[in-house]
Order: sequence, then C-alpha cells, then structure tokens
Amino acid sequence: MENENQRIEMKVEGLTLDPVTNMPIIILKDLEGKRALPIWVGIFEANAIALEMEKITTPRPMTHDLIKNIFDGVDAVVNYVCVNDLKDNTFYALISLMVAGMEVTIDSRPSDAIAVALRVRAPILVAKKVIDEARSFDVSTGSVIGENDQWKNWLDNIKPSDFGKMDQ
Repeated sequence: MENENQRIEMKVEGLTLDPVTNMPIIILKDLEGKRALPIWVGIFEANAIALEMEKITTPRPMTHDLIKNIFDGVDAVVNYVCVNDLKDNTFYALISLMVAGMEVTIDSRPSDAIAVALRVRAPILVAKKVIDEARSFDVSTGSVIGENDQWKNWLDNIKPSDFGKMDQ
C-alpha cells in the first residue's frame, strides 16, 4: 500500500490567468516535470509571488517580506511549506518552522505559503493525495476532467516559455 503521507517536491513553474474566470493561477510542477498542479489564487497573492519570482524589490516590506523578516528576527527557519489538503475545491497548506529546536507548523493558504517559501528558499512540497484528488476535477468549475482532457494535456506539457511576465 502506498504511503498516503507521501509528499512530492514541486517548484513554481509560473503564473498564468484562467481564460474563463480571469483569476490568476500558480502552476506548480514536480522536479522531474511529470506532474503539474494549478492553484487558483487572488490577484494580490499572485502579485506577491510574481514580485519575488522577478526579483523586484519594493521600497517598503510587503506582507510576505515582513513574515520573512519576523522569522529571521526570531531565528526561525522554514523547513518547508506543504500543500497538504484539498477540501471542497479549496487547497490547504502549512508552513513548517524550526524555532528554538522545536518544529512548529502553521496553517496557511497555499499562496501565502508559496510566497514565503520563495523568499526564504524553502522547499515546496505537495501531498501526493492532493495531486491525485486535484487531477480528478477542474478546480475553477468543479467539473470532472477526463484523462484525455485538453486542460490536463496543457498542464502536463506546460513549459516556462509558455508564461509571459505578469503585470505588476
């Protein structure tokens, strides 16, 4: 029996817009490039991720920069972030910290966890069960996706060059 707690390391492949809803989508892809996971997010969260991906500094710390600064200030180290659950078309995540020799986990929205992970260079993990569950339906509409669906094929074959720069 496969370990239901198995986690797969992924990276942010890029950001794009859902052509139907015009909502930003973070595309996570595993390190082997075999699996992709789209996560719909808000425009502000997508902007925070895009700023870090493009290495754009702001005159004052943005929220995720502040979180990084707090972690640095209290000598907390981010072990990893993990998209660990999917319930009612909503993704859940946690941030794992090492603080004073103890592991602490903090509930988070995936977009916030990913924005923090990018800033502190922490691994982004996704529970295998989340990837398996997300594969069976389209998060934007809740409709079932067939194995040969055009959307699934697009996600499986997406390349970094397919993404343009997101408006800042």
